[in-house]
Amino acid sequence: MSQLGKRYRCEVCGTEVLCTKASPEQPVCCDKEMVTQEPKPVPSSD
Repeated sequence: MSQLGKRYRCEVCGTEVLCTKASPEQPVCCDKEMVTQEPKPVPSSD
């Protein structure tokens, strides 16, 4: 299931997509399901 606002990445070619509409299916690229990218840590502002 794709989730609104999540980023997905193809492990084969490196293509990245941002989900703008929720769907019951997982995004597919290069005949493989794309993986969800984890958010990058934001540096603290001390």
